[in-house]
Amino acid sequence: MAEVLKDRLAARALEEGFSKMGICAPDAVPEAAGRLRAFLEAGHHGQMGWMAEREAWRGSAAALWPEARSVIMLAEVYTPEADPRAVLAQPDRAAVSVYAQGKDYHDLVKRRLKRLGRWLLDQAPAGTEIKVFVDTAPVMEKPLAQAAGLGWQGKHTNLLARDMGNWFFLGAIFTTLDLPKDAAEISHCGSCRACLDACPTAAFPAPYQLDARRCISYLTIEHKGLVDLDLRAALGNRIYGCDDCLAACPWNKFAQAARDIGYQPKVGAPELAELAVLDDAAFRARFAGSPIKRIGRDRFVRNVLYAIGNSGIPALAGVVVPLQADPDPAVADAAHWAVARLAKG
Repeated sequence: MAEVLKDRLAARALEEGFSKMGICAPDAVPEAAGRLRAFLEAGHHGQMGWMAEREAWRGSAAALWPEARSVIMLAEVYTPEADPRAVLAQPDRAAVSVYAQGKDYHDLVKRRLKRLGRWLLDQAPAGTEIKVFVDTAPVMEKPLAQAAGLGWQGKHTNLLARDMGNWFFLGAIFTTLDLPKDAAEISHCGSCRACLDACPTAAFPAPYQLDARRCISYLTIEHKGLVDLDLRAALGNRIYGCDDCLAACPWNKFAQAARDIGYQPKVGAPELAELAVLDDAAFRARFAGSPIKRIGRDRFVRNVLYAIGNSGIPALAGVVVPLQADPDPAVADAAHWAVARLAKG
């Protein structure tokens, strides 16, 4: 009965738009807690204090919800149609991470998870319970997804798969149902280090390890205040996230095309000059429904100013000078830095 239900669930997941499904036990990754502890002790989480605050739950899915008997992991691809690194050669334009080009994936994936979860509850015995998670709860999705056989954590610490590359989101359905479990996946990275060598800021102290404090995605999204002077030039024109390590992975030759039109790019590569002058209201209006909205206008404009400073285009100084008096200290500092850089040519 459980095996039949699992097969039907997998078929339903594909119908809903997911690309792949796997199931593991909540306690399938006992080593995850130790890896998380080492990451935190090294300070590699930077300002992401929430990782330490909820360490016990994050380190053990079984601790998060003791009643759960199965974790259903699902992958949803968002593969770009072209190499996202092409915009890096356009210094007057903003480079935005692929995952933030379309609608907010939290909304898209969670909506799909809830529909699949409701279907499961309709088929399951009375009293069955579920909880759905998409990136915002203390769940270590990547280790669980590897335990469920979806793929493996590559040397860049992201999940990748032989049949999907590494352009996909993860969602989880925890349930009190005891469903048959899948075999865990193993690493197929071999001696390849393309992702490590592609990192502009050397954010990987070793394969399979990430120091978030040097990661451009962290610096442009999570990091508050001033970015260290020695890292600003390496940001280039990346104003929200970075795709370099993902784009470098050779397994992407097997990547699947994105199925949801919500992942079609809307943001594109806008001109830095038009982004620098956004006030709070204009920023919120422009990025409504986008994950970019979560960082707020001040952090966003700070990033844009770093990109302008890296552009080597003196004509952009005109939009920067007024921002030297911006009320936000980080924006004002970034404006002063950009003006000085542009003056040097």
